[in-house]
Amino acid sequence: MGPINVHEFEEVAKRKLHKLAYDFIAGGTEEEYTLRANRTAYGRWFLVPRFMRDVTNIDTSATVFGSKVPFPFFIAPTGGKNLVIRNADETVAEAALETNTVLCSGTGVNKILEEGKPLIWWSNTIGSPNKQSAQGYAKRIEDQGGKAIVLTIDNAYQSNRDRNNRNRFDYGYMQTGIPKDGEKLPPPRNPARAAMWQPHTPNLNWDWIDWVRGASRIPIIVKGVLHPADAAMAVERGASAISVSNHGGRQLDGAIGSLDALPECVEAVGGRIPVFMDGGIRRGQDILKALALGAKGVLLGRAPLWGLAAFGQPGVKRVLELLGMELKLAMALAGVRNLGEIDRTMIRRV
Repeated sequence: MGPINVHEFEEVAKRKLHKLAYDFIAGGTEEEYTLRANRTAYGRWFLVPRFMRDVTNIDTSATVFGSKVPFPFFIAPTGGKNLVIRNADETVAEAALETNTVLCSGTGVNKILEEGKPLIWWSNTIGSPNKQSAQGYAKRIEDQGGKAIVLTIDNAYQSNRDRNNRNRFDYGYMQTGIPKDGEKLPPPRNPARAAMWQPHTPNLNWDWIDWVRGASRIPIIVKGVLHPADAAMAVERGASAISVSNHGGRQLDGAIGSLDALPECVEAVGGRIPVFMDGGIRRGQDILKALALGAKGVLLGRAPLWGLAAFGQPGVKRVLELLGMELKLAMALAGVRNLGEIDRTMIRRV
């Protein structure tokens, strides 16, 4: 029998992956407090089900930026797919296409879009250094058929990841993949320079949204929000949605768990734009808890990667199907028949 849940997919993936690859995907930063907080948060929130309702038919479908999808979850932008298999972004995109799941990715979709296939693609970016490059990027994504831009705002500098530093991980692997048996490993990166003060987009600020808005009306999702003041600012500056996220525990260690940060951010937004979230989701009930706390959808990061590492494209597809069916069952057992019936009254922090 194969894996029956996401945790078991990870066990298979761990056996198959090179240690460098597994540690890169599974690991967090420094003491990994935030990595653990993302999972333990779900154990602090408990569902309060309603009964004596006809739950014969359960509708899990959602509509997001004009696209109807079967479930309120999307594949999050994740680095390191090529550490699993080469050309992995295309493989994940094909699985997203088969399941009609939104894919957030910076690469790997051109072939599918050029073939006219109905992939729902959101382009991920960490921003641009100036107005000209931001507007050029937005126009290009719109022309390619992107349905939204996901602006990841919590990646100003490369974080300090002990597992990577210990493994002398070289970020060149991100593009080429880890060499296979018989291939020569490149010289290891100096661990003292692997993470410390390596800039990505340290000058990113709210003007970026204004720059893009000056060239395109494509929806902008601000990903990486944890503070309610930033949630409110995103609305004021014209974001189309936010995603409450701590980068999977991979940026600032000691940051609050995403699920725990979600309620205050939802309150700050006040229903003016959709709120999504990501972090630690491994079960359908996790998704239901996020929805009960006000999220309109969730992004799945590591879970699809475990499916990919375990069984390739069929593994990604199976993980998405499993989470969808678990969510459907959790909704039925909680007495909610569609996403519109999910609200804050059905969850308590214990």
